[in-house]
Amino acid sequence: MRRSSGSGHNSGNNTGRRSTTSRPSSPGRRPSTSIPGKASRLSTIDLTTPGLGGGLKDVLRSRYLLKLLVQKELKVRYRGSVLGLLWSYVKPGVQFVVFWFALGIFLGMNRNTENYPIYLFSGIVLINFFNEALSNASRSIVGNGGLIKKIYLPRELFPVASVWVSAIHFVPQLFVLLVACFIAGWTPGVVQIGAAVIGFLIVALLAIGLGLFFGSVNVYFRDSENFVDMLLMIATWASPVLYSWTMVRDGLFDAFGAGTGGILHTIYQVNPLTIAVELFHFAFWMPTTSGVTDPLTAVPPNLLDLWMPIGVVISVLVIVLGQFTFRRLEGRFAQEL
Repeated sequence: MRRSSGSGHNSGNNTGRRSTTSRPSSPGRRPSTSIPGKASRLSTIDLTTPGLGGGLKDVLRSRYLLKLLVQKELKVRYRGSVLGLLWSYVKPGVQFVVFWFALGIFLGMNRNTENYPIYLFSGIVLINFFNEALSNASRSIVGNGGLIKKIYLPRELFPVASVWVSAIHFVPQLFVLLVACFIAGWTPGVVQIGAAVIGFLIVALLAIGLGLFFGSVNVYFRDSENFVDMLLMIATWASPVLYSWTMVRDGLFDAFGAGTGGILHTIYQVNPLTIAVELFHFAFWMPTTSGVTDPLTAVPPNLLDLWMPIGVVISVLVIVLGQFTFRRLEGRFAQEL
């Protein structure tokens, strides 16, 4: 009996030592959980209270999880599909043919814009990327509700993964555009390639920021999906994809005069999608023109030194707004879903 009581006494002392030497956990952070497996990158995960994590920084630290989510989304999207990723060629191709016949041939845009098919397609591929990225990102949290309620992982991964999947679909369309440009005599330079890269980044950042915003709001208000659909329709027709920026300028000036029309045209130009599309026109379409097109009116003045930096700044501000809203609302995602 004495031995057992002594053992219990020692056990109590050991327990006391362990409790006094244990490190206090930081506020908002739960103990680490070890997960055995082949991937050492997932060996330790810090479980963080939703809303108190690192936000998009956690996405950068969880690149392997991001890769898994992108692969999962691609497999789910093309499950049972015969063509698979080839749909990334077919859908924009059909859209291009419809717009080309309706606008280029029937409405005579071919006569007003040199190499109108390339002008049209260079804008379509970018707008398609934005539409798909924002549409999927805004639904990503609700669509992965089961996964969010079962395990912990940075919730920002879902909108970012949706944008990554859309970027993968963008690559085949860009390849088709490059082939058409080379056939038309495209001779790119460093400035043109840089403009195309920055134009893509503007759209990607804008899609991530709006995806974070609407993805979090959609958990509480499902009507936001309909609002996003209307926003995408406006983005398609309000960007200089089907028509030139000079038509917008002349139309606004004729309808409202130089004063009000000039203000409205400036607002139109501040739109990051307008800036990104014009950067793609500058990169892919403008080098294919033979000189008949006036370079002073082919793209807006001060595109590279004024409008391009404005587009980058606005996209970054949208990401900041989206991240702020996401972190404020993500605390009750599991309960609302």
